[in-house]
Amino acid sequence: MPFLKSHKENAGPAEVFNAYPEVYRHWAQMGEALINGPSPLSPGEREMIQGFVAGLLNCKFAYVAHSAAAVARGIAPGTVEKLVADIASAPVNEKLKPLMALVKKLVLAPTEVSQSDADAVFAAGWDEQAYHSAVAVTARMTFMSKIIHGHGFIPMSPERAKVNAEHRAKTGYVGLYPRLGQK
Repeated sequence: MPFLKSHKENAGPAEVFNAYPEVYRHWAQMGEALINGPSPLSPGEREMIQGFVAGLLNCKFAYVAHSAAAVARGIAPGTVEKLVADIASAPVNEKLKPLMALVKKLVLAPTEVSQSDADAVFAAGWDEQAYHSAVAVTARMTFMSKIIHGHGFIPMSPERAKVNAEHRAKTGYVGLYPRLGQK
């Protein structure tokens, strides 16, 4: 049950974003650019990273939502779960594994990220833009987990997550929050 009495039982970040559009309009635009803007990583891979980060943080609301969003963007069902369990055996392209290892370390031991982690990403064939995309998407989901946990949002059903994910794939991140378009 959400912590704020003004939030309905099945509330989520949309309630916060729409309540404070002057703060979150820019955040939604940034999320749109991070997930759907130019990057060597596909939107599906970026959604997969968000689901992976949420899984590592035990942020069930975002884990359900972004795992479904990754599937809606072409990532095989169950991939995010398998990444959370074990990157090495997860059914992803080998090129992604050093990038996912960087993401995991950035989430669980951020002060231990080193040049060798970056070098492993570059050795796998990624460029600086891909590296930045992975870091920025990780940072975004880390922030979102604080909004979710801080407000006490409970996970949506997998069915609702699927519908929301398909909608997100069509409308983008800004389109999720109707009040953000108003000034």
